[in-house]
Amino acid sequence: MAQTYIVVDQLKDWSAFLPSDHVITFPQYLSLTTKANDRTRIINLCKSSRYLSDGYYCSLLAESRGHNVMPSVRTLNDLNKKALYDIELSQWLPALAEKLGTPAEPTTIKGHAVFGNTLRPELKEFARKLFEKFPSPVIEFTLSFKKQWQVKSLKATSHQVLDDAEETLFAEALDGFSNKVWSKARKSRSIKFDLAMLVNPEEELPPSDKQALKKFVQAGKQLGIQVDIIGPKDIVRLPEYDGLFIRETTNIDHHTYQFAKKAEAYGLVVMDDPQSIMRCTNKVYLADLFNTHKVPSPKTRIIHKGESNIEDTLEQHISYPMVVKIPDGAFSKGVLKAQDRAELTNCLDELFKKSSLLLVQEYLYTEFDWRIGILNNKPIFACRYYMVKNHWQIYQHGESKSESGGFDTLPTFEVPRRVLQAAIAATKPIGNGLYGVDIKEVKGRGYVIEVNDNPSIDRGIEDKYLGDELYMQIMSEFLRRMQQKTQGQSDF
Repeated sequence: MAQTYIVVDQLKDWSAFLPSDHVITFPQYLSLTTKANDRTRIINLCKSSRYLSDGYYCSLLAESRGHNVMPSVRTLNDLNKKALYDIELSQWLPALAEKLGTPAEPTTIKGHAVFGNTLRPELKEFARKLFEKFPSPVIEFTLSFKKQWQVKSLKATSHQVLDDAEETLFAEALDGFSNKVWSKARKSRSIKFDLAMLVNPEEELPPSDKQALKKFVQAGKQLGIQVDIIGPKDIVRLPEYDGLFIRETTNIDHHTYQFAKKAEAYGLVVMDDPQSIMRCTNKVYLADLFNTHKVPSPKTRIIHKGESNIEDTLEQHISYPMVVKIPDGAFSKGVLKAQDRAELTNCLDELFKKSSLLLVQEYLYTEFDWRIGILNNKPIFACRYYMVKNHWQIYQHGESKSESGGFDTLPTFEVPRRVLQAAIAATKPIGNGLYGVDIKEVKGRGYVIEVNDNPSIDRGIEDKYLGDELYMQIMSEFLRRMQQKTQGQSDF
């Protein structure tokens, strides 16, 4: 379990806020001893962050001790060199200028970004971006306008410079940002690890519904894991945790991948791990992987926008109907079916607007698709997802709503052996995480359509056979891996 400490120059510097045993002075931090496998987080609130000051040494020593510190030495160095942060800020200036408008005369605005928050509504987005790019508890900024808006200066500073209103904002932001500082004493002794579960409340088709998320939390508690639900804006909270469980649809060009990368860099146990996200979210990669490792799958061709006579080439290898896919579609989006050459041309024209590479596959008719849940290369659940009535896919997306077909949930021992074998063969080259393998069964043989790194687990569907045991199995795997991390015996 991670420990969090707030480091100040003198304890009286914290007098405006609630006392806590986790607030220590820099000299106390110098003499602090932690066990080799303990995860420790430091929030550095020393007054000065200049080179070779106490604040600088606090961040430097924290990094040498393997502690996660805010701000890091890199952040301090970046904020001390205007040429470095100007490159990043130049991309934000147009949006910032639009928010601030055009003053009638030269203007200067000074303020503070406190854990990504500020009292000025028009600067909230700016403060959030500052915190994401330069994670620091308090950043002092100066904006100026002559002919155009510019960021005149940025500086990491202490909470000591804040006025009364900003101190209140600081206290609220710290409580929201790192509530573990205050909750340690109230936490049950049975809790051994902390797990962040990334969820996006605004996602239209999330991989788990609210009831399933509650089951994950309950299962974790039974195993001694405190499961906290976090959101897309909580990436800076990752060092508080021992593991990250992503329950949001993933993609490479997306914050879910950034979460996975950062969590992995912090040494957390991660599902979905960055490698699995990279490999599973692109169907071009999967098609090539299946071909290399002889995984049974439909006839597939990868085509490029610049090729000539594409239709002729495809017709030589694949019979109609053909299925045309963009590489990173999900939930049957970006997937079209062509019954003849005219439809094929239309499909290619439409989807090449979205991607320079496309996949074209033979169409295998089945009444349902198998979904086999694989965890650590072992099957844990099996579902049959049926096609939407009068449609050829399990999802049908309309202008106003999306529909899905029915389902059956079975014990894995009732699944045809070749289907299970195909599922395991498809995931082994990818990793040992949690996957959902979509398979079509034709004449007793399984053909892998794709591997999902973030499979759907909804209450009453994927868990219909195992019930609460499904959530316990997944949380038990997190527990096993976190214990191995703690003991220094990780098999990753």
